Amino acid sequence: MTHILIVDDDSELTGLLKEILTFEGFTVSEANDGEEALTCIDASIDLILLDVMMPKLNGMDMLKKLRENWQTPVLMLTAKGEEIDRVIGLELGADDYLPKPFSDRELLARIKAILRRTQNNSQSKSDQISYQDITLYPGKQEAYCDGELLDLTTTEFALLSHFIQHPGKTLTKEVLSLDVLGKHLSAFDRAIDMHVSNLRKKLPERQNGKQRIKTLRGRGYMMILED
Repeated sequence: MTHILIVDDDSELTGLLKEILTFEGFTVSEANDGEEALTCIDASIDLILLDVMMPKLNGMDMLKKLRENWQTPVLMLTAKGEEIDRVIGLELGADDYLPKPFSDRELLARIKAILRRTQNNSQSKSDQISYQDITLYPGKQEAYCDGELLDLTTTEFALLSHFIQHPGKTLTKEVLSLDVLGKHLSAFDRAIDMHVSNLRKKLPERQNGKQRIKTLRGRGYMMILED
């Protein structure tokens, strides 16, 4: 069974979320602050629902510490209208965000989209996917560039996989949001932009010094073809 860890100091909300997710067939654990949550993290956790505002160790600081050792998918729960929290969360390696208040249906849709990416990576029939000096091993969810292991989140791995399978093709933000994040692109949604930015930072420069992923203003992004 899929194991979800809820990290939120609102015990009433945590109890409600646990009831909803348990009914949907998930195994659910709870933590009331970031410090407690970090002691709960192990390989059995498939997804973390992480609130931003918490005592002792807030969501941002916990996410930063989490990413030092774990690439467990994280869905940030942010206050409505707090765009800065969403941007910072994505910069620190969150897979997606969901503004409060949210509906049961929307929460489940976001959770299933993230888990689908993880399962698609692990269940891929391809032993490896290669392009230029980049090689991906979907079964192990490992990515290498010029022989160096890349420290990618689940979403960054899925995004890179999508890029290298469509070299030279313009990929709109709407397409990337649907194919990688599993959701329609909404107004002012910067999730794809932040994930591309994070991915660029983790990819070493090409030997010829040219960029790997090109921004096409007003259109989207493109993985540059080999020279």
